[in-house]
Amino acid sequence: MMRPGPRNLITDVPGLRVGNAQDEALKSGTTVVTADTPFIASCHVMGGAPGTRETDLLAPDKTVEAVDALVLSGGSAFGLDACSGVVDRLRVQGRGFAASNARVPIVPGAILFDLFEGQERGWKRNPYADLGAAAFDAAAQDFALGTEGAGTGALSAMLKGGLGSASLQIDGGATVGALVAANPIGSVTAPGDRYFYAAPFEIDGEFGGLGPDPNGGHGLTLESRKFKAFHNQRNTVIAIVATDAKLTKAQCHRMATAAHDGIARACVPSHTPLDGDIVFGLSHGKAKADPLMIGHAAALCLSRAIARAVYCAREAPGDKLPCWQTVNS
Repeated sequence: MMRPGPRNLITDVPGLRVGNAQDEALKSGTTVVTADTPFIASCHVMGGAPGTRETDLLAPDKTVEAVDALVLSGGSAFGLDACSGVVDRLRVQGRGFAASNARVPIVPGAILFDLFEGQERGWKRNPYADLGAAAFDAAAQDFALGTEGAGTGALSAMLKGGLGSASLQIDGGATVGALVAANPIGSVTAPGDRYFYAAPFEIDGEFGGLGPDPNGGHGLTLESRKFKAFHNQRNTVIAIVATDAKLTKAQCHRMATAAHDGIARACVPSHTPLDGDIVFGLSHGKAKADPLMIGHAAALCLSRAIARAVYCAREAPGDKLPCWQTVNS
């Protein structure tokens, strides 16, 4: 029987560290996953409007096998510059892919849209490189969820989104974890804002313990406070699933693909033309596990992580949407 790891975070995968940095005036931020040594990684995109950097090289047939860090960021296209800040930090450490007489840090990333009105955008220099560097410097085994890092400005259809994480330990010793910045076009809760769509997969009351909505017929309407507040739908779920099982690049791609089921279980609707849904899959370790179980666990972790992101979101000045904790207090 699978159980969460001791932290119930992606950092239950040994060797991984996560750092957050945010700017409260921007209502935006960045989250970085790294380790002391490179890790095998791939990704799969199922949303219609992705924003990414260096993801083509993660395809199983491309040359580079391992990367030095992965970045999730707010800021839309501006947020891709967070990867540059991480690259700078890694260069100082002498990390990176050996190319002739140089080392080039490999740092793929993905962004979500959080450029809503009312936020400070008067900067003359893109701030996201500095946020990326600060998130890298903050990387540790323990990190905060909710209105943190890349989840700082995230919104679901009806409630504030945020940063979420969850883990599972598989019989035989392997660990799987998920990290997500949840900013979907869809809702993470059933009508009434109380019951999470991911409730059937909840463990030990990690997002309230209320169970599934006893009512049926969900998904027949697409009510959205976000659309009413901003007159647009600017969205995306960006996520990382990780394991210490020894996987090839192709198997990491398959794990990432399977993990998208977790988005569909937690967000209604998901993978729309206006979402940029992407999942990175990474392997950092040598544990043995059935790839089928790895993909299954990754999907379970990601659905739970999305619910935890919304559950942990906190109120902040200038909010246009309520928090789950507020409407259910």
